[in-house]
Amino acid sequence: MSERQRVCAIEDVPPGKAGEFVVDDRIVAIYNVDGKFFALDGVCPHAGGPLGKGHLMGTRITCPWHGWQFDVTTGRHCLTPNIEQQRFEVTVEGDDVFVELS
Repeated sequence: MSERQRVCAIEDVPPGKAGEFVVDDRIVAIYNVDGKFFALDGVCPHAGGPLGKGHLMGTRITCPWHGWQFDVTTGRHCLTPNIEQQRFEVTVEGDDVFVELS
């Protein structure tokens, strides 16, 4: 069963940027792509790197530790599509960003 949780304020993740947040003991990465927000599990499956602290270019996030790249809109690894990072549904209400944790 999903549980909706507030993650951050809109201003915490400006357009073109990523942010890392802890929600219910989980690390959640939030991405702002031209004003639209996306969320992934914030721990890179390669070596546990912080996906919320990576470089966002368009819809592609690059893990700062070893360069693994994911499309933040789908969670798919950019070179190996069968590797998929968990995504969370995002809603924005007022100035707040919420995710549905499963």
